[in-house]
Amino acid sequence: QVHLVESGGGSVQPGGSLRLSCASSDNIFNFNRMGWSRQAPGEQRELVADINVGGKINYSDSVKGRFTISRDGAANTIYLQMNSLKPEDTAIYYCFGQIMSRSYWGRGAQVTVSE
Repeated sequence: QVHLVESGGGSVQPGGSLRLSCASSDNIFNFNRMGWSRQAPGEQRELVADINVGGKINYSDSVKGRFTISRDGAANTIYLQMNSLKPEDTAIYYCFGQIMSRSYWGRGAQVTVSE
């Protein structure tokens, strides 16, 4: 059974930064794709950023230029560096990984951006 565990969430003022980590119990290069999604209250879950096994990266338009996804194979961990945070970035952030047609999800990390 694959486990993904997020850490690094918290509260920050607008313009601040946070870094999320997602530790995998499996070798991250066994996943076809890994990434981050988020869900704000009353909203649908949306893709934030992902990276495939070959290293190709995609970002949603709403975070492009502010967020950076990266990975560390030795630590079996992926990261989401979030800069210039805005109140509309407030959400629960979920790490995910896909192996073939199966998706795995972490439990989520709360990110709150407010004055």
